[in-house]
Amino acid sequence: MSASPFDDWMRTALDQVEIELDRQVPADAPAELGLAMRYGVLDGGKRLRPLLVLAAAGCVDGHPEAALRAACAVELIHAYSLIHDDMPCMDNDVLRRGKPTVHVQYGEARAMLAGDAMQALAFEVLTPEDTDDGVPPALQARLCSLLARASGVLGMAGGQAIDLAHVGKQMDEAALQDMHGRKTGALLQASVLMGAACGRTTPAQWQALADYGWAIGLAFQVVDDILDVTQCAETLGKTAGKDADQNKPTYVSLLGLEGARERAQSLHAQAHAALERGAFADARWLATLADRVVERDS
Repeated sequence: MSASPFDDWMRTALDQVEIELDRQVPADAPAELGLAMRYGVLDGGKRLRPLLVLAAAGCVDGHPEAALRAACAVELIHAYSLIHDDMPCMDNDVLRRGKPTVHVQYGEARAMLAGDAMQALAFEVLTPEDTDDGVPPALQARLCSLLARASGVLGMAGGQAIDLAHVGKQMDEAALQDMHGRKTGALLQASVLMGAACGRTTPAQWQALADYGWAIGLAFQVVDDILDVTQCAETLGKTAGKDADQNKPTYVSLLGLEGARERAQSLHAQAHAALERGAFADARWLATLADRVVERDS
């Protein structure tokens, strides 16, 4: 069976991202730090966030070099967050992307430093010192701002803090949505908006992309919660059943399995409706990515 146009686009996009990440993440950093960084980010994962950046940029005729930088930067932030989340002081996981987690492979101290260095590298990638690729400083600053806000107390870090504080505690759906909107959704939404920032949008189109990003960001987490109870570790590439074992609130524990599936489908519909409101010339890759988020089995 021949590949679909989306699969052809995705393969090209992923090749670009992988080549650029390989170029940007140093192997020769001191004391195996570079090796730990490369182990944590190269040759693994879905690369959903970079794909969202590039698809959104393509939707608005975005600057290609700025979009590629943004795609790599957001993946570095995501990978650093996984390294830290997997450590014993957080989620204490030993399997990620089908292989031992970074702290298992390189030790806790080096894993912590690898995550720190990858976070810093993300912003270095967005603001290179010596380049003549035509990316305006104002765009560099905007991309940094979008990424920082999604990563900090209003986004990923804040969501993780809420998560840690609610182990074994009840949460209603509004509180659960707030937590996951920060922990998972913020960076996915920022991926879309960073791609959009590389081109031109009307205010209505910007809001449509923000709404799309919010919907798929939350849908991704709902599906994650579903897969955690329906799939095995070999399929997921990470420990299955972890949330239940740690007595964490999830969409499945709150809504039940069928209720969680209905919630994912509702969010999927919201994402498609947002793209329709934006009236983009070509948003098919974003639409297909929304489908893949909900239909995935790992």
